[in-house]
Amino acid sequence: MKKIALFITKIIDFLYKPFQKLVPEQLFRYAACGGGNMVLDWVLYFIIYNFVIGHDLVYLHLGSHELCMTPHIASFCIVFPITLLTGFWLNKYVTFTQSSLHGARQLIRYTSIVLLNLAINYFGLKLCVEVWGWYPTPSKMAITIFTVIISFLGQKYFSFRK
Repeated sequence: MKKIALFITKIIDFLYKPFQKLVPEQLFRYAACGGGNMVLDWVLYFIIYNFVIGHDLVYLHLGSHELCMTPHIASFCIVFPITLLTGFWLNKYVTFTQSSLHGARQLIRYTSIVLLNLAINYFGLKLCVEVWGWYPTPSKMAITIFTVIISFLGQKYFSFRK
C-alpha cells in the first residue's frame, strides 16, 4: 500500500510544479487527494445507483422490523464508507504523512471531522434554502467552501497532527 501511496504522491508532486509559488505543497496534495476522492465518490454513486440498485426502493429486514430506503439514499449509504476509507488513506499516506498519532486514533478523528461536515452540510442547506430562501446550488457551493476549510484545518491540526 505504501508503494501505491508513493506512486500517487509522485504524480501529485509532478502536477504541483507549476503551482509551487502559489500554493503550499500540503494544501495542493490535500486538494488533489480530495478531488480524486470526490470523483471516485461520484463514479461509485453513479454505478451503484444506476446499475446495482437500479432506481428501486431498498428494503432492509431488521429482525421483526423493515426499513425502506429510497435508491439515492441507499446508494449514498453504500458509497459513503468506501470513500470515507479512501479519503482517510489518501490523507494519512499522501497528504499528512508526518503525523505520529496511532492509525486507529487518526481514523476516529478523521471520521469525526467527516461527520461534522455532513452535519454542517445538512443544517447549512436547511438554513440557507428553507430559512433564508437562497437557491440550493449557490447555497451548496457556499457551504462546500466552508466545509473544505473546516476539513483541511481539522485534518491538519486534529486528525493528523504531528
